[in-house]
Amino acid sequence: MIERWLRGTVLRLVQGDITTQAADAIVNAANSALVGGGGVDGAIRRAGGPEIEEACARIRAERGGCPTGSAVITAAGRLPARYVIHAVGPVWRGGAAGEADLLASAYRASLELASRHGLRTVAFPSISTGVYGYPVEQAARVALRAVAGALPRPPIEEVRFVLFSRTDLDAYARALQELGAPGAEENPDQTAGR
Repeated sequence: MIERWLRGTVLRLVQGDITTQAADAIVNAANSALVGGGGVDGAIRRAGGPEIEEACARIRAERGGCPTGSAVITAAGRLPARYVIHAVGPVWRGGAAGEADLLASAYRASLELASRHGLRTVAFPSISTGVYGYPVEQAARVALRAVAGALPRPPIEEVRFVLFSRTDLDAYARALQELGAPGAEENPDQTAGR
């Protein structure tokens, strides 16, 4: 586990399965139609059960889905979290189609929903880096900068990035080291290594 304190929030990196995370909310790397997919989305829906699909169907009926760069919230069904925040990241098209802005927006929208619902712990996957093809090294930088820039007041206590592979964890660890200026950490004596 790797962690860093920033303005009252601990940013934590762990390798694991997001469907097993006990948190107020886990974030789903969803598609804009809010229909079941593969990867993180499929795993969350299988583990959470039909309650998640039913909630997404209601949102589709009301709004027609969820645009890229935005997020919606549902109950978590059988997951150990209270809520699932469905965030829609961009498909990678080479980097010149606004992908970074859309990816950052998906992370910010997720934190806004978490803050609005009074949530204290949020667990994110690496959004858009699976079948959407976003390069992990670039996505990690965008994700951590977006989260660091959007931390609400009062703070969310913990933002956890749950990375499925060691390669992804290492990419996020490098991006976390690059984040911010020296001395930006609120509690530098609490920063832990691997």
